[in-house]
Order: sequence, then structure tokens, then C-alpha cells
Amino acid sequence: MSHHSPQPITLEKRATPHPHDPLTAAEIAAARVVLDTAGLLTDTVRVPMLLPDEPTRDELAAWTPGAPIDRRIDATLLDTATGIATEVVVSITRGEVIRSARVPNDAPPYGQPQYLFEEYERAEAIAKASPEWQEAMHRRGLEDHMALAFCGPLAPGYTGRADEVGRRVIRSLTFLKYDEDDSPWAHPVEGLIVHIDLTSNSVIRVEDHGDVPVPAGHGNYSPEVQGEARTSLKPIEITQPEGPSFAITGSLVEWEGWSMRVDFNAREGLVLHDVAFQGRSVLSRASVPEMVVPYGDTAPGRFWISYFDAGEYLLGKNANHLELGCDCLGVIHYLDGYVADDHGNPVRIPNVICMHEEDDGILWKHTDLAGRAAVRRSRRFVVSYFSTIGNYDYGFYWYFSLDGSIEVVAKATGIVFAAAGVPGVRQKHATELAPGVFAPVHQHLFCARLDVAIDGDDNRLVEVDAQRVPMGPENPFGNAFTWSETTLATESAAQREADASVARVWEVQSASRTNRVGRPTAYHLVPEPTALLMADPASSVAARAAFATKHLWATKYEHGQIWPAGRYPNAHQGGAGLPEYTAGDRSIDGEDIVLWHTFGLTHFPRPEDWPIMPVDTAGFRFRPNGFLDENPAMDVPESSQAHGGASSAGSCCGGGDACTCGR
Repeated sequence: MSHHSPQPITLEKRATPHPHDPLTAAEIAAARVVLDTAGLLTDTVRVPMLLPDEPTRDELAAWTPGAPIDRRIDATLLDTATGIATEVVVSITRGEVIRSARVPNDAPPYGQPQYLFEEYERAEAIAKASPEWQEAMHRRGLEDHMALAFCGPLAPGYTGRADEVGRRVIRSLTFLKYDEDDSPWAHPVEGLIVHIDLTSNSVIRVEDHGDVPVPAGHGNYSPEVQGEARTSLKPIEITQPEGPSFAITGSLVEWEGWSMRVDFNAREGLVLHDVAFQGRSVLSRASVPEMVVPYGDTAPGRFWISYFDAGEYLLGKNANHLELGCDCLGVIHYLDGYVADDHGNPVRIPNVICMHEEDDGILWKHTDLAGRAAVRRSRRFVVSYFSTIGNYDYGFYWYFSLDGSIEVVAKATGIVFAAAGVPGVRQKHATELAPGVFAPVHQHLFCARLDVAIDGDDNRLVEVDAQRVPMGPENPFGNAFTWSETTLATESAAQREADASVARVWEVQSASRTNRVGRPTAYHLVPEPTALLMADPASSVAARAAFATKHLWATKYEHGQIWPAGRYPNAHQGGAGLPEYTAGDRSIDGEDIVLWHTFGLTHFPRPEDWPIMPVDTAGFRFRPNGFLDENPAMDVPESSQAHGGASSAGSCCGGGDACTCGR
């Protein structure tokens, strides 16, 4: 892979601070000083999560550009010696603690703060020091590999076991490394599970099931192992000699009628505010605040696995430093991100957000009766970031198009989670990728949160289905079909499943503005076919990841309702998040509403996913439907590479054998 030096482009302009600006290093450092001065940081207190405490709707309405606004942080503190967690809101502007309350995580429904980076190393040290773990390794004849063994730290799910409830638990599975650079995921020590209490720094128990041999084949992917790279691919160069078409002023990004504020935090990663098209509001806030990865294997080392990669591990804190020519190609503008480390100190993640334009094929085309073609090429503006959680890597891409549509795509890659088995013996819940290496069936289910604002905050939600008309007097030839519209007026009515058989979409309408044909201005949420949570409705994971049991939820906006599975899904027994948010069954008809959309992948691993899985994608579209009075891209010019000898004005080429446009 070739690395290109960044092209010298000047995009960013000076800007006055805005309420939706991301947290800076100075602000995180200032918040830490306030916490320390208040006596809330001691030798044993850590900071599992530190986020911006975003302004309320009233604060935003009262704010004027250039005026100050109270900048705040929302932090969770954990006393590692006692396990006591505290939620604290700090005003950075005023330099004081506004609110402090203990997290009630020692009684049902429990729930633990997010994991600290230091706990991963501590968990491995505890596991390796355990006499029971050492005995299990000796019994299996693996004593020579103990030093290089990797004891992976894994969120425990919720099992209800009496010796775990209310405790800060992490589980550890063991993988071998045969040298320092070896990939451990290829060498699982099957059936060896260490259950750890991170507060007492002790082993709760060790399970040792069976004697399945450790797979011997490697899972390494470096050129030294895989061999020289192919030489048949010719270079593709993407250039914009005049620079890109977007402009950046502070956190404000503008491109071809689109405008938005780009934000980043430790939990959600990328957040977009105030998304507008042609000066009209579309979304107040948009992000992917949660995802769950439930496994469908009944084995002792996997039945409890259901990772919440945002709520347990923090997607933003684990975000990647992106590299030009590798993660992003073309004329790129990057934004740095700032998160807090375990001690509350600011950490810079360079180039965490990538923004660029890319070609997107044909935008529109027509060849008239005389054979004259009019063609316009599409392009889209891309805002993206990547996060690595253990063995998996996730990319989150927001695409903005010239026609006013938005597409959201999650890209899953990395290394599939491996187990060991007897080579050639089929398993019911896992597929064999390489001799003795089995990957369990699992899902990656994401939840997008769309705080919709179609021409303002007064919106309503309508379900639109294609509808067959029975053959009869109203359909004498049997060819007719139509559509149905069902208003989803309450939070309970808006808990819906997608149905591709009737081309179901969900329409968000303005309750006060109409287009030139008298219909409400609107956007459609267009889902992709996605299996919902496959676990039994009575299961623990179904209670904890209730958001993934429906494709759509809608709630009346309430400040602070951000987390689909609750603020602390770690070891939570369930019912938090959307079940709580919708318990009052509020009206959402003509209100300020929020959509929550579940999308994702159901993964039956295959040999081609080894040793690194090619990118698999899932997503959805949010596109105008009567929001505009006509195609907004009619004024897009011809491609700069169009054939210059075209004889017909306004067309890409004249057609016929002489047409060389795009060749």
C-alpha cells in the first residue's frame, strides 16, 4: 500500500465558538482540575467515561453567535478500591461542580461503568497469576506458552449468577501466541474461562472444560507470512487540482447545499448536529450511539457473549488515527478528536474524522428520441471514522448526496472471534474456517439515533406500505396496486418492524409546511433487509438489547435520552434505554421526535473471512420525499472529463459511434 503526502489545502476558517463544538484538550484538562479541586479524584478514582454535557434546547434557543454559553462535561467516576461509581456534571465555564450523584450499581438492575484501559492489563495479570489457570495450562501441556499467552478481557453479559451480581466482573478467555508478532486469535485455548472481580482484584472462579487441541495453523496476515503483494493492479490517482468543494469554519462544514456541525465524543464517536439542506433543517442531531454483538453459541466460553461496543467499551475512545492513502483516498481533510484517559487527562486522537468527496457514478441521465444524451455524474460528501474493539474493526460512514439524500453505512472488518474444535467435525453454532478453527455465528446490530427536524421540530411519523388491490371491480385486470399510509401517533405505535415484501418505509413529515403540490414536506427512512435480534425473547440479551428487537422506535424528544440500551449496559440485567424512554407512551404526532433505527449484519462466518474478514456492510438511507419541489441536482454541470467535441448544447455527448464521453 502506498502512502501519499497530504496535499496542501486550506479549508478551515477561523470561527467563534459554537455550543456544538467538540470538547478540546484544554476543556478536558480544565474539567479535571475542577474534579480534583472538589476532592473527587483520589489515588484510586478513575474516569471510565467523560463526555460533553450538551446544551438544552432552551439554551440553544437563547444563544446568539458570539455570545458565551455554559460549556459542561458529564463524567462517570469509579473508585477502583470500592467499586462505587459517581456521576458528575462540571461547568468548565464557571469552574464548578454542578451535580454529583452516586450510581446505584449495587442493587437490581445493577449496571457497571465502562471499562478502563488499565483494567484490561490488570485482568490479564490476575488471570495469569491464578493457580487454577496455571494448573489448567499445565494439564493441557501448554506450560511452555504461558508467558506469551493472551488472556483477552471480555464483558461478561448478564447471567444472574449469585457470585457475580452487583460485582465489577470481567471474563477472560485464553489465546496462545507462538512468538511476539503472532496473531493470538488463531490459537484459542478452548473451554478455559477465568471469571474476575476487578474491584477485589481476585478470581471468582475458573472453568476448564475439555481438552480440545489448540489449532496449530497461523492466522497471521503480514506480507512476511502471506507473501509478496500482487503487481497486476495499476495505480488509481484521485486528484482535485482546484481543491475540494467543501468549506470548514470551526465545526461547521458546508458542501453543495449541505451544512452541518461535526462533533466527536468518547462514546458515540462521530456526532452530527444541525444538518440542513438548502438552508432547511433535516436533522438536529445524528449518531450511531450503540451496537450489540450477540453470539449464538451455547458453549461455556461463549453463551454469555453480547458485547455493547459503545456502552461497555466506548467506540470513540477506541477510535483510530486515520492515514491518508490507507483509510482515506483523495483530497482529504481530517479533524482531531480529544477524549479523556483513565485519569481524566486529555488524549488527542489525530485525524480521527475523515472528510472528503468521491465520485458516485451516474446522478441522472437521459437519451432523447434523437439519440442525444444528457448525463450528469454524481458525487457525494463523506464523513467517517473507524474504531477497533478487540478483534473487530468498525467503520462508520455518513454519505451526503447532491440530490438531498443521506446514506449511513457501517463497515465491519478485522478478525472474527475464533474457537477451537475437532477438525472436520461439524458444529451446530459455528463454522470451521481453518483446520480446528471455528467461528461462532453472531450478529452486529447497530442503532442509529436520528433527532429529526424536517423543516422544524414539529414532525409526525407515517408508515408507508405498498398495497396490493384484489382483483375485482376496482381492479378488473388484476394489475393495480397502491399504497397505504398509517400515522404512528404514539411511542408504542411506533415500535415497528421492516417489511421488504411491501417496500415499507417510514415517512417523517413536517406538521406545518407543505410543498407546491400541497403535501407535507418529508423525508423517508428507507431500511435495508436486516434480521432482528435472533436470541429468544426470554433471554438475558433480549432484555439488555431491547432496541434490537425492533427495526424502528420513535420517542418524543427529551434532553439526555441518548442511549438505546441505557447509560450502563455493562452487566445490566435489562430494561434500560428505549424500554424506559417509551414507558410513558407519549404522543409523537406533531411533536419534536427522535427516530431510533436498528440495522446490521447476521454473520455466518466463512473460510473467506480468515485471517482477516473482508469488509461487510449494513446501513440505511434517509432521502427527501416531497421535501423539494423538483430534482435539486438539475444545475449540476457536466463532468470536467466529458468529451469536448459534443455537438449538442447541454449534453455529455452526441451519441452514436463518435461518443467517447467517459472513455
